Amino acid sequence: MDSAKVQQILEEALQLEELHVKGEGSHYEVVAVDACFEGMNRVKKQQLIYSPLMEYIQRNDIHAVSIKAYTPQEWARDKKLMSL
Repeated sequence: MDSAKVQQILEEALQLEELHVKGEGSHYEVVAVDACFEGMNRVKKQQLIYSPLMEYIQRNDIHAVSIKAYTPQEWARDKKLMSL
């Protein structure tokens, strides 16, 4: 499985404003941005992203997923901080 396939799975299952997936083999990093994350704690955000991937995790197609989920406001702030 490659990062494009993981991105496709997430895009089909979740209607997110922005989605970035990178990685290879069975380890991936996901950055998801959407207003739906407003008011959610970190665990709830991760559960939302993990949900469409569970079948692939159980089959061991995906071994590890690092998830960062942001509201649009959080993403704008963090992108600004990353550019410093």
